[in-house]
Amino acid sequence: MTNQFHRAFGCYGIIGDQKTLVVIKKHGGPYINRFDLPGGSLEDGESLNHTVKREVNEETGLIVQDYRQIGVTSFKYPWDYKQWHLNQHICVFYEIKKTIGKVQGEVKQFTGQDSLGAVTIPLAKISIANSSPLVVKAKEFLLNPDKFDLADQTFNKWTVLDKPVF
Repeated sequence: MTNQFHRAFGCYGIIGDQKTLVVIKKHGGPYINRFDLPGGSLEDGESLNHTVKREVNEETGLIVQDYRQIGVTSFKYPWDYKQWHLNQHICVFYEIKKTIGKVQGEVKQFTGQDSLGAVTIPLAKISIANSSPLVVKAKEFLLNPDKFDLADQTFNKWTVLDKPVF
C-alpha cells in the first residue's frame, strides 16, 4: 500500500436558502451514513453541467431548471480505500436556483446509486459530525452567498460512520 491520494471528482448541487438545504442520505464511500450534497461523478464523455442536472435528479427526484457554477475546491482526508490511505475529493459546486418536482425521501436504486433519498434539513442542524464537508461548505455559502471560499480543506482525521444520522 502507498500513501498516494485516491482522487474522486464530481459535480454537486446546492439547493437551499438561508434556513434550509436539500441533502441526500448517503449510502456509500467515505460519507456513508451522513448527509451529503446531491451530485457525483461524470459519466463517460458527459459535460459538467449535464452531470449536476442528472445527479440531482437521480438522487433527489428534482429537475434542475436554473443553475450556475459557483466554484471548485477539494477536501483531503485519511480514508482507506483499495490500496490508498488518503483521499482527495475534488468538487465542482453549483447553486441550483430553480427546480421542479418534489424532494423524494426514497429514490430508485441501481448500480452506482449512493443516495437512499433526499430530505430538506435546517441549516442549524448541519455539522461536520453528521454531514460531509460538502454540506458544511454549502451551509457556509447559503449563509454568505456573496462569498464562496475556494480554499482546499484538509482534515487530519476522518471518521466513517457505522450508523446513519438520518
